[in-house]
Amino acid sequence: MRASDADRDRVANRLREALAEGRITPDEHAERIDAVYQAKTYAELEPVLSDLPADPADARAPAAPGISLRKEGGPPAPAAQSATMVAVFSGSQRKGRWLVEPRTNVTCVFGGVELDFRQAVLTQREVTVNVACVFGGVDITVPPGVRVINSISAVFGGVDVPHDDPLEPDAPVIRLTGMALFGGVSVKRREPGADGLLDRVNERVQRELARHGLAHERRDARRDRLRELREERRHRG
Repeated sequence: MRASDADRDRVANRLREALAEGRITPDEHAERIDAVYQAKTYAELEPVLSDLPADPADARAPAAPGISLRKEGGPPAPAAQSATMVAVFSGSQRKGRWLVEPRTNVTCVFGGVELDFRQAVLTQREVTVNVACVFGGVDITVPPGVRVINSISAVFGGVDVPHDDPLEPDAPVIRLTGMALFGGVSVKRREPGADGLLDRVNERVQRELARHGLAHERRDARRDRLRELREERRHRG
């Protein structure tokens, strides 16, 4: 029988509980979540929970609220996404309202990956982003109030993480692990909705620079023309 979205979400909720109870590891959770959202039938869903105790109340329990990184809160993201992101000679991004699993694996080879956590919902207080970046770039945006712990090893590459402002002891944590080889990882702190303002400011600055540059070009042209006229008069005299 075909499984519905509600069936897959119910199994995913049970896996999150199993992770919180210590019955499965973060890696096992990530693998099983991938299997859940690729499953099309009940037969494909059953093996995912086969070694976990049954929970009759699970079918009636609402989805876990998660940890929203938005200051105003809001409902959790509706469904989990793949815990693996791959960009090879291409680009990949996660932004808007999305559910962050305990561990997200990012592979970037001659490509770019963008992770925007400003409206994300964490499945637990601390999550890990494991990066394998080779001749590529990973841009991460977090809202204020989130602690970022960097453990990425950079080899002929760079990792730029801003210093933490004073944070609450129970502040959400995003832990960065992995390696950047001839690549870069950049973390920026930005308020939700700040992109539009920054873009407008940058556009205005560019217009001002262009206007001043044009004025300089005109002034230089006038100066050159005056020099040519003086040279012509001198030769005539």
